[in-house]
Amino acid sequence: MLTLALLAPTPAWADPGDLSAYVKARAADADGAVDLAAANYARALAAAPSNPGIAIRAYREALEAGDVALATRAATALDTAGVAPSDAALLPLAVAARRGDAKAADAAIARLATGPLAVLVPALTGWTVFVRGGDPAAALGAAPKDLVATRFATETRALLLIARGRYDAGIAALSPDLRMPNDLRVAAAQLLFGQRQDAAARTLLDGRDPTFVALREGAPAKPTLGFGVSRLLVRVASDLAGGTPTPLSIALTQAALTADPSCDRARILLADALGKGGAVARALAVLDGVDPDSPFAGAAAAERVVVLTTAGRDADALAVAAARADRAEADAYDWQRYADLLVNSDRAADAVPYYRRVIDTGEQGDGWAAWLQYGGALDQAGRWPEAREALAKAVARGPNEPIALNYLGFARVEHGEDVAGSTRLLAHAATLDPDNASITDSLGWAYHLGGNTVRALPLLERAAIAEPTNTEIGEHLGDAYWTLGRRYEARYAWRAAQVTATGDGVTRLATKIADGLPTGVRR
Repeated sequence: MLTLALLAPTPAWADPGDLSAYVKARAADADGAVDLAAANYARALAAAPSNPGIAIRAYREALEAGDVALATRAATALDTAGVAPSDAALLPLAVAARRGDAKAADAAIARLATGPLAVLVPALTGWTVFVRGGDPAAALGAAPKDLVATRFATETRALLLIARGRYDAGIAALSPDLRMPNDLRVAAAQLLFGQRQDAAARTLLDGRDPTFVALREGAPAKPTLGFGVSRLLVRVASDLAGGTPTPLSIALTQAALTADPSCDRARILLADALGKGGAVARALAVLDGVDPDSPFAGAAAAERVVVLTTAGRDADALAVAAARADRAEADAYDWQRYADLLVNSDRAADAVPYYRRVIDTGEQGDGWAAWLQYGGALDQAGRWPEAREALAKAVARGPNEPIALNYLGFARVEHGEDVAGSTRLLAHAATLDPDNASITDSLGWAYHLGGNTVRALPLLERAAIAEPTNTEIGEHLGDAYWTLGRRYEARYAWRAAQVTATGDGVTRLATKIADGLPTGVRR
C-alpha cells in the first residue's frame, strides 16, 4: 500500500463505530482482504470525508477492489486537499473514455500533463482528436523530447492509421519486420479484424503462442476512445509488470478495465499485480472475469497458477494446472506448465509423460530445451538410461547451450560414466558461460571425481564464493578439502552447507562432519 509522509492523523470521531470501521479496514488491508477493506474504508471516509489519510487508503483499496464509485469519491477528497497522487486522473479519464466523452477525457489528460504521466499525453490526445473526426497527426507530433513519450506516440500513430483505413501504412509504421510488443501487435490485429482486414490481422499474430492462435480466429474491435485509452494503459502496465508491483500498476490496469471492460489482457495484468501484492482472493476473482471462451483464457489459467504458486498454495496451483492439462483440447503450453509444477513438487515421474507429449507435438518440443526437461525428469525419476538418451538429444540440438552441456556432463559423472568425456563437455560449458557458478562447480566436481582434486579445488572455491548458500556446492568443496587432507576446512564447508540442506542431505552432511570421508572415497 502507498504510504504518504503527509498523512493526516486519524480523526477522533465521536462515533466509535466509525473508528471501528477504520481499524477493521486496516486489518483487512493487512490480510489482503481487499473487498472487506474497501467496504470499511468507505464507511470511514463517509465519517471523515476531508481526511486525506483515510482518503488515500480508500482510493488505493477501491482501485484494488474495482470500486469505481469509492475511488472517485476518495480522489475528489484528495483533490480538495491538494494531495491527489499523480495517477488520480486515470480513473476519470477511463470513465470518460468508456462513455466516448472526448471533452471530459481532455480535461483528465490536462491533469496528467502536470505529472510523471505526461509521457502519455500526446498519445491520449491523438485518440480524442480522432474520435472527434480530426487528424491526430499534430497531437502525436507534439510529443516532448522524451524517448518514452515518442515511443507511445509512434505506436499510437500506427494504430490510428489502421483505424482511419490506412492499413498498409499502419502496419508499416508498427515495425518493418513486425518486431513489436505483443500488446501492440494484438491491438493492431483487433482493429484490422474490426475492419474486415482478416488476412492482414493474422500476419500480426504469427507464431505458436496460444493467445495468438486463439486470436487468429477473429477478435474484432472498434477504434473507440475506450479501446484506445485501455490499450495504451495496458501497454504501459505491461512494461511495469516484470518488476515489483506498485500502486501505479493497479491504477493503470484498473483504469484500462474501466475504459474497456472487454479487455481481458487488463484483467490478467491486474490480477498479476494484485497477487504479487498479497491480495490473492481478489486476484483470483479478477481472473474469474475472463470468459472460458476468451482468446485470453489460456493466459488467464497460466496467471491463476502463478498467483496460487506465489501465495504458497502449491496444491491448488497443481489442481488448476492438472485440470487444464487433462482437457481434450489441451496444448503443449498446458502440458509444459503442469509438468514444471510436478517437477517442482518432487513428482518428476508424473511429469515425464507430459514432457513427452510436448516433444511429440513438435509445437515446443523440437528444440534442445524440451529434450533437456524431459531428460531431467527421467533422471530424477530414476530412469537413467532413457534420461541419458534424451539429454544427448538435447546436446545434439544445442551443442553450444551451456545448460544442456552441463546437465549431461554432470549427470554422466554422477553415474560414473565416461568421466573424461563428460569433463570435456563441462569444460566447453564453462567456456561458454564462465560466470555460472553451477557450471563451475560441475567442472570442478568432474576433475575431483576423475582424480585431479588439486585442479578441482580452485573451481569449487570460486563456485562457493559465488553461491555461498548452495548446499551442493558447499558439500563438494568440503569433499575436496578432505581429500587433500585439509580436515578443518572440510568440516567448515560441510557445516556451512548443512545450514541450507534439506532431506537426506542433512543426515549425510552430519555423518561427514562427524566421521569425514572413508579412506579412498571422494564423495
